[in-house]
Amino acid sequence: MKKLIIILSLFVCLFAQAKEYTVQEIPMVHLQDSTRYVSNPDNILSTSAVATMDSILHSLEQKTGIQTLVVAVTGIEGGDCFDFAHRLGQEWGVGQKERNNGLVILLSTDERCVQFATGYGLEGVLPDAICKRIQSRYMVEHLGKDDWDAGMVAGIRAVNGYLDGSMENIGGKEEGDDSALLIFMGLIFGSIILISVIVGIFGNRCPKCKKRKALQRVSSQVISRKNGVIVTEVTYLCKYCGHQVKMKEKSGDTNYRGPRSGSGPTVFMGGGGFGRGGGGFSGGSFGGGSFGGGGAGSRF
Repeated sequence: MKKLIIILSLFVCLFAQAKEYTVQEIPMVHLQDSTRYVSNPDNILSTSAVATMDSILHSLEQKTGIQTLVVAVTGIEGGDCFDFAHRLGQEWGVGQKERNNGLVILLSTDERCVQFATGYGLEGVLPDAICKRIQSRYMVEHLGKDDWDAGMVAGIRAVNGYLDGSMENIGGKEEGDDSALLIFMGLIFGSIILISVIVGIFGNRCPKCKKRKALQRVSSQVISRKNGVIVTEVTYLCKYCGHQVKMKEKSGDTNYRGPRSGSGPTVFMGGGGFGRGGGGFSGGSFGGGSFGGGGAGSRF
């Protein structure tokens, strides 16, 4: 009988550890206490590590106005860290509405991933390449050894140091940066050429008023990112009649490495668009910031 109880207890523990959170299920500790920024429902991080990060991020917000949400969980619904992190920013409106300066940092131990998501206004301040560099230089080695405290605290310190200007060497080059930059620039130029071809085929003519050289690109949003294929919805607006045209584009995700495995870090960057309005900034709440899909992620 005693053995049976032990076995049942083990099964209960296993099922408890297998929880996959939805965006809505993530506890928003910042809503109860404006000095807290780290949601740690599975106690992956120690109390001291959480306190250290909360202190750093509170100081960062006081100095720069940048709002940060850090989430550390065992598993997430769907297993897509990029999508989940950006939906967190969208759902809770992280960042000031007028500045869109929110930052979401997600750690999922089951997915073996860490993901940064930056608001529209933060993309130029904290570029994707810097997000990637912080992860690879300060976090991935620790996280790969399941040293969650060391990896997350080091990452938060690096983010804070870069944003407040006290850690300038993060912006320096490291081995492999040039090749990654060339690949990224190749994708950018390839996308521009593809869009130019599409516009050329349609003669840049508005389908409603029929005038040529009428369509102007106004926005783009990643609508899916699966199995190495990125689907982007591009919106054009007629400068004459205001008619809106939407086109879907497919492109290869050069950072895709197939199903996740335990061999080495894989870095992926994002595009797309998410937004959320409303909410107040004071009194332990987020400010309604919008997200443009910026940031970067790594597997470990």
